[in-house]
Amino acid sequence: MSSISLYERGLDDLVNVNSLFTIAVFIGLAYASPDEKSLDDRAECHAGKSIKRRLVIYEVVSFSFFLLSSLVAKTLKMHINIFKDEFKSKFCRFLRCVMLTLAALGSVVGCLFLLLSMIHLVEVRLGRLSCGSPSSWIAAGTVITVVSVALLFYLPTVVYVLYVAWSQS
Repeated sequence: MSSISLYERGLDDLVNVNSLFTIAVFIGLAYASPDEKSLDDRAECHAGKSIKRRLVIYEVVSFSFFLLSSLVAKTLKMHINIFKDEFKSKFCRFLRCVMLTLAALGSVVGCLFLLLSMIHLVEVRLGRLSCGSPSSWIAAGTVITVVSVALLFYLPTVVYVLYVAWSQS
């Protein structure tokens, strides 16, 4: 398999994953209603406007980074297709590395903001974490653990790919 097709497949996968995360963002935004009360019976455990506001902010910021990542990845794919003959030129390799780094960073930062928004979504739906609700802590702990484990696998791979790309430029 040629290095061009590896780039293209990797970029397609990145855009597909970003699309799935974008769906999660819009699901989170659907629960950002100002009238939303948590399932916790205690009034002081309902999420306030500041938590709901941060939920929307984190969702929008997350969406922005996923969009940045996807657009840069698509641009890189177009660049590769347009400049196939110059694939090994110094400038094209440098430009590819910059775009690949930007696409990867956008995806990782988007994941972190999505994680923050999911924690706030848990607080909106199940009650504030500061109230000690077991269901809130289980949900928040699960999402933090799963995303952390996923990033532990994803980040070293991305760093290695970026290292290889930059060392060849």
